[in-house]
Amino acid sequence: MAWHCYFILTVITILLATTSFSYAQECNGVLLSYSYTTGEQLPPTVSDPAKQPYRFESTVTLLNNGLDEVKSWKAFVEFKHNEYLVSATGVVLADGTTLPAAVGNGTVFAGYPQADLKTAVQTAGDLTQMQVQIDLVGTVFGVAPPAVPLPSSIKLANDGFKCASTNDQGGSGISACCTKDPKFKTNITMNDKFTPRQSGDLTIMYDVIRTYDTSYWAEVTIANHNRLGRLDNWKLSWDWINDEFINAMRGAYPSVVDVSDCVFGKKGSQYKDLDLSNVLNCQKRPTIIDLPLTKFNDTDLGKIPFCCRNGTILPPSMDLSKSVSRFHMQVYKMPPNLNRSDLSPPQNWQINGTLNPTYKCGPPVRVSPTLNPDPSGIPSSKAVMASWQVVCNITKAKQIASKCCVSFSAYYNESAIPCKTCACGCPSNNIGRTCSATKPAMWLPPDALLVPFENRSTKAIAWANLKHRPVPNPMPCGDNCGVSINWHLNTDYAKGWSARITLFNWGDTNFADWFAAVQMDKAGPGFEKMYSFNATSLQGVKNTIFMQGLPGLNYLVAEVDGSNPLKDPRVPGKQQSVISFTKKPTPGINVAHGDGFPTKVFFNGEECSLPSVIPSSGSRKVFSWATSMLLTLVLIILKQQ
Repeated sequence: MAWHCYFILTVITILLATTSFSYAQECNGVLLSYSYTTGEQLPPTVSDPAKQPYRFESTVTLLNNGLDEVKSWKAFVEFKHNEYLVSATGVVLADGTTLPAAVGNGTVFAGYPQADLKTAVQTAGDLTQMQVQIDLVGTVFGVAPPAVPLPSSIKLANDGFKCASTNDQGGSGISACCTKDPKFKTNITMNDKFTPRQSGDLTIMYDVIRTYDTSYWAEVTIANHNRLGRLDNWKLSWDWINDEFINAMRGAYPSVVDVSDCVFGKKGSQYKDLDLSNVLNCQKRPTIIDLPLTKFNDTDLGKIPFCCRNGTILPPSMDLSKSVSRFHMQVYKMPPNLNRSDLSPPQNWQINGTLNPTYKCGPPVRVSPTLNPDPSGIPSSKAVMASWQVVCNITKAKQIASKCCVSFSAYYNESAIPCKTCACGCPSNNIGRTCSATKPAMWLPPDALLVPFENRSTKAIAWANLKHRPVPNPMPCGDNCGVSINWHLNTDYAKGWSARITLFNWGDTNFADWFAAVQMDKAGPGFEKMYSFNATSLQGVKNTIFMQGLPGLNYLVAEVDGSNPLKDPRVPGKQQSVISFTKKPTPGINVAHGDGFPTKVFFNGEECSLPSVIPSSGSRKVFSWATSMLLTLVLIILKQQ
């Protein structure tokens, strides 16, 4: 009875500021609360009250009152006042963003270093293991004290929980009770000791393979699981939370070798006998890059399986052996973490590449130790010291422009519909004066697709006058895409139809082992053959055709100078093939009215911008077959030069 009274009094003390005692007693799950503490106006003073910044301080509390331990807890706070979060104790942002960060649309917190919420039964009521308190400091706009800037809601973001409606606590806080959902089902085998491994578009394993009091060796494995995902020239970054630094690496290398934080900081004082000239990186947030192919057999830098591929990670559907990248690094620790069993991974992981999908990575989650083949050759497995998994998924924010675009043309229409205006972003220095970012792209003669945008103006104006179409003033801006793809509807007959696909590389980066994919909502089942590319219907991705260059033709070169650089425009790298379809599996298909054009197009995993309209079939010309062949003929001539 004495323990019971002590426990209740402690809970009252902690939760009194954020939620009522009766509500805390009623919650037989995870009780979440948000309490506003204080705020004050920040400079500068602005005329618009809605834009006036104010400092805010608040506390988020999670308490596990249930019977089930919550592993790798995550909490969603639905901010709504354009909040800018400066600091948060005991957590990281679950999407890998480093603080300070804008969280005005809400954010998910993940626990670090306390990632699990144990129960009262497991701990005999030890609140240090059952609950966490997060102290937040940030900036809010337009909510002047004594008004209180509360979020719209707060809830547990872990799978298998349902949360009651947010409870208002007297205008200064909100709370919610989240309990296990009895209807939730999972096919993941649960382990009482470790969080189950999760699936995602990309996973990163952080395995500690050797550990000492002051340092450890980690093996980092990046594995691609998305059939259309890809990385080129990958760059991997994270935050060290406990002042760690990288002493040595094999299979990868820091993009910047920087030891200034060691030489002039407390790390140098701690490791006085360490030769800092050989240390690789002491930054709080290092960026790691892959090594070139020539370093694979290097005794000092290579000799790591799946390393040294110039930063290219292919989709598993293309080459399973090249869908993984791996490296080793020696990490030095700082006090008070100088114990061989005191291990913690870096946080706030991010990975990106060149003309690749955008990935958002979650926090590292402790999972069962990775099992590797015994190096002695004995048919046995050897477990690493500790393992964490980072799951990254492809995402695309609305404000992020595409990195590639698509143009449409057809045998029945003499005009080509080019890529959208500013499909891949507009020049920042334009300010609407030299070109229009809102006017639709001007239709073109097909041969104009072969020249850079800055050389198309004369052709575009002449074509508009010939076709009696308006010429905007100012003219629309270009697409600004490094890669464009032309889809030309080539033929349409009783039993089938065909299209020609042409890839243009307008950038200065060569693409080795390129791939493209098209999604055909209605025509996909009729895919028959591709003639100059390898192509196949992609298993597990509906109505999607995956294509890549044939051996020896899988290299999309960069843009180069014309034959006479003084007068000729630059020439893009090009690849072209014809694709054929049969109509038997798709009865009723209307090729010319839209079914013969893709609904999604991908290049190297990046979804490309599509035109808003398709070529009209209302103005069919008697000799339109000549126009349909013009682009192919010009390409042949250019290749022969």
